[in-house]
Amino acid sequence: MGNLRIQKSGGQRPWKIEELRAGLEDFYTKNGRYPTTPEVDSHPYLPSARSIERSFGGIIELRKKLGLDTQSDLREGAHSSARAYKINARAHSVEQDVYTFLMEHFGKQFVHREYFFIDDKRTRADFFVYDSASGFCVDVFYPSDRRNLIGCLNSKLAKYQGLQMNQYPVIFLQMNNELDQELLDAVIRNKKNKLLVGHRLLTWESFTEFCANRKPLKIQM
Repeated sequence: MGNLRIQKSGGQRPWKIEELRAGLEDFYTKNGRYPTTPEVDSHPYLPSARSIERSFGGIIELRKKLGLDTQSDLREGAHSSARAYKINARAHSVEQDVYTFLMEHFGKQFVHREYFFIDDKRTRADFFVYDSASGFCVDVFYPSDRRNLIGCLNSKLAKYQGLQMNQYPVIFLQMNNELDQELLDAVIRNKKNKLLVGHRLLTWESFTEFCANRKPLKIQM
């Protein structure tokens, strides 16, 4: 693709429409689909999504202008349905992995799935674990990248604000192994909306260490 242009920081000449087409087609060749708005920023042969927004009204309008053979708005229709199915399947898989681990370490009778704090059928944690220190909550999620991690975490923090939701330690357990604990700690340090006392954002590795330091309840005979 002769029109491929490398994205660079700093002042640059405006991107030509054929350079944008070449960048989008390069992404399509490698991924079998055109990029979503967040993916534009990370592709080396496209300008920033903000630049496309200023010049064309956004990636959706650019795809329409170029007449690309794809659904213009990937938030709707078949792409959205396929993405939702993939996310739900992965969420079920990682929750099952966490559940199996917790049962093996603390005992099945002491691990509760979808623990409701109050009787509104909404205010719940993915898991509540009874242990010798009274217990803790676990909220599991799988962010796709750092940006998605921050968005997910902000949403969860908004949920865990009431006193009833913070009677016990709360572990926000992110299961993407490409996001390490050092990155999570940096995100927490730089957040304006700080975690409450008892809240922790952990990787799977850090979570298993946390559990190793919690003593299971003994079954009364």
